Amino acid sequence: MAQNRFIVEVEKAKEAKDGRPSMGTVYRSVFAKDGFPPPIEGMHSCWDVFRMTVERCPDNPMLGRREILNGKPGKYVWQTYKEVYELVIKVGNAMRSCGFGEGAKCGIYGVNSPEWIISMEACNAHGLYCVPLYDTLGAGAVEFVIRHAEVSIAFAEETKIPEVLKTLPNTTEFLKTLVSFGKVSPEQREEVEKFGLTIYSWDEFLQLGDGKRFDLPLKKKSDVCTIMYTSGTTGDPKGVMISNDSIIALLAGVKRLLESVNEQLQVKDVYLSYLPLAHIFDRVIEELFILHGASIGFWRGDVKLLIEDIGELKPTIFCAVPRVLDRIYSGLNQKISSGSFLKKTLFNFAYSHKFHNMKNGSKHDQASPICDKIVFSQVKQGLGGRVRLILSGAAPLAPHVETFLRVVTCAHVIQGYGLTETCAGTFVSLPNELPMLGTVGPPVPNVDVCLESVPEMGYDALSNTPRGEVCVRGKTLFSGYYKREDLTKEVMVDGWFHTGDIGEWQPDGSLKIIDRKKNIFKLSQGEYVAVENLENIYGLVTAIDSIWVYGNSFESSLVAVVNPGKEALERWAKENGITGDFNSVCENPAAKEYILGELTKIAKEKKVERF
Repeated sequence: MAQNRFIVEVEKAKEAKDGRPSMGTVYRSVFAKDGFPPPIEGMHSCWDVFRMTVERCPDNPMLGRREILNGKPGKYVWQTYKEVYELVIKVGNAMRSCGFGEGAKCGIYGVNSPEWIISMEACNAHGLYCVPLYDTLGAGAVEFVIRHAEVSIAFAEETKIPEVLKTLPNTTEFLKTLVSFGKVSPEQREEVEKFGLTIYSWDEFLQLGDGKRFDLPLKKKSDVCTIMYTSGTTGDPKGVMISNDSIIALLAGVKRLLESVNEQLQVKDVYLSYLPLAHIFDRVIEELFILHGASIGFWRGDVKLLIEDIGELKPTIFCAVPRVLDRIYSGLNQKISSGSFLKKTLFNFAYSHKFHNMKNGSKHDQASPICDKIVFSQVKQGLGGRVRLILSGAAPLAPHVETFLRVVTCAHVIQGYGLTETCAGTFVSLPNELPMLGTVGPPVPNVDVCLESVPEMGYDALSNTPRGEVCVRGKTLFSGYYKREDLTKEVMVDGWFHTGDIGEWQPDGSLKIIDRKKNIFKLSQGEYVAVENLENIYGLVTAIDSIWVYGNSFESSLVAVVNPGKEALERWAKENGITGDFNSVCENPAAKEYILGELTKIAKEKKVERF
């Protein structure tokens, strides 16, 4: 690997010994060749990130949401850092006056909103563990998380209150107080009180904090600030404990990276908050915006209205999962193909011309300013007109989509890779580096990375093209799985976190993810699927002999090949007056419908998620 332009060697490779596979060379980002960036002076916790910004720029707009006038959405209305700070102090005082303080577990459940961030910051202020609750983990997950994490106070969006009530009385051992981000109906109040719990509307809870003062506890870097639950391959979700130190180290690394490629965040930057705050990807991006005193505008919670919200907010940085970018890609292609012959010809010419110049080393904004002005500016306007950076994460982005968007959006399109356990950003591709297409780029300047050989799959970390399991070391790593030291020990070996993903180093120092060590992957919308688990569930259908389920990260749904049981199918055919031998029954569309119906039935019974 001669031309490692973006990584530097920190340790030599190690041969296999004592039953441990060989480990390749340890690398880190070239932007950290003289050491990792030190944490920002005086910043010891996530609370400091917010507090220091409030002191520095109290009047900057922080959180915005669209005003609804006569049922119609209007402009974004903003709360400043100082206004948000005052609400956070009130919420914190209210929590303390209800008896919830340092070390208590606080659930937050709902789509992203100003109240979500305000509740989160109140947890940060008083040293509570913030435990996001979300329902795509599957039926019963909310109840599982409340019980497992011992959540004693929970904030929930108004529409999610019924979901929390479903967990009663099973969660009453831990859950004592519920707070709605909106109103509370008399029926809900009655039901909650029947179980001996207390429930407040948002305004009532704020009033509890009026005129009260509680001292903020001293917070340490090693303190856990959030427990994020993530899907296990099989079985229950795992609670990933993330410390203040992890998030602060991550912010310092991402800040150094953006400065190194001349894309540092400014106070004028605007972010659209729509990816779930319950996931680490969005959480750390929003922390980054808060660190810089920039602005966060919230969507209305409906995917069909997303483009409209973008048009009104005009964000400068747009984060997305591949599924959203796939939609933008197909939407644009549909528009082009339904346009006139002249428009199509003009677009194709502009695309080839600009892409040719980019391949020859031109930066995207210098590759063809005239094509940008005449043709691609319309695409840019579709994203509000101000986006300069599009970051894709959570699942791999198909190379053809990435290429297309790099040419037509008039913005940098970069792809990142990380896990909840590595506090999200671990690798990210760099702006204007076209050869990084299809890779996740080099490491972020806050971690060391190496590949470990996986002999049983034929991956050798010591070969000329090093391939192996991606292992990460550094301060951004999680503090362990909550109450599951056994699982922590499986993935943490000698300070190295084993990701379970197979990577391949590229000559320029970027990494390509090529395989998965265990058969678990994400669909294009960023949701984990464990196919073996699904095969076990669907295998319970008596009418089938065997089933093979397949999917990959470029598709949003799964496919299956099913081998029907001969006796069961023949019996069904006889009962339904269908004649012919086994083969001809298999060809009958009604037989397919029957098998699919049986599969759907078991999926419903076992509460399998829609995806």
